[in-house]
Amino acid sequence: MDCPGGKISVFGPVNVDVTARPVDFGKLEIGSQPMEDIRIAYGGDALNEAVVLRRLGAAVELVSRVGQDESGDRLVRFLEKEGISGAGINRAADTPTSVNIVLVDPQGERYFLTDPNGSMRRIRREDYLPFLAGAGDIICFPGMFVSREMNIPAMEAVFAEARKKPGRTLCADMTKAKNGEKLEDLRNILPMIDYIFPNEAEAELLTGEANARKSARMFTEAGAGCAVVKRGTRGCVIAREGEILELPAYPVARAVDTTGAGDAFAAGFVYALSLGMPLADCGLFACAAASCIVETAGANGGIRSAEEPMARYAELKKQFYRK
Repeated sequence: MDCPGGKISVFGPVNVDVTARPVDFGKLEIGSQPMEDIRIAYGGDALNEAVVLRRLGAAVELVSRVGQDESGDRLVRFLEKEGISGAGINRAADTPTSVNIVLVDPQGERYFLTDPNGSMRRIRREDYLPFLAGAGDIICFPGMFVSREMNIPAMEAVFAEARKKPGRTLCADMTKAKNGEKLEDLRNILPMIDYIFPNEAEAELLTGEANARKSARMFTEAGAGCAVVKRGTRGCVIAREGEILELPAYPVARAVDTTGAGDAFAAGFVYALSLGMPLADCGLFACAAASCIVETAGANGGIRSAEEPMARYAELKKQFYRK
């Protein structure tokens, strides 16, 4: 059942993941190592966010780029099985579909081997521009800094086009800035973003500030409407003009695999936003959604519907408002 918030449009990278866990890196030199779980799955910041949104109940479209190859075929079939149309996926003849190898250690932390020439590194503004006019009233741009083609001028052009329709809400997530970008470099972009979701390390690279509260405030002072800094097991910090919140994480039973947790957090926040929840509740629901992902292997398998995230959100909300 679709949520009452209307269509949510997600623009960003997708890829195939080959995941192995748990990896004891100290034993790799012996030549082989038995794993509890090895699987082929589908991920990428935008795919994870779109799939979680769809499973929560949102109406979702996904815009991205993959190759004209078997991996691309598999990705599109997976999306369509999830109820997400492949109409927004550019099947590029000059680019192979990105395939990542994901090694997960016994604590659930993950390490990536990536192809610098794959499709997720080659997304261009031309992949996005044709779909912006018909996009939803909430537009999500996960994966800032992933593609070398989507540099700051390209992002600025895409965000400006997205903002041409009045009343839209723009949300952006990111990976670590790879070319020494600082907050000042985003001075023309941040005022177009209503909600931005860096984690602590990503935020610090841009702001130079390790303190999450101060770093979040620096984003809003630079023009972002609201900054949500993800802190893993310590929850999140949310800053907007005249307000700053620190929200707790949901306590997970066992961290199996943290892959996709940040994407699920962003999806949970956007979903709650689409339902008109207050700001603190958006953050609490986001923390609840992320916790579901951490307890299972893979980037998006921990959420099958809204039932478990909603139950965890209800628990977290009681704890938070009781204090």
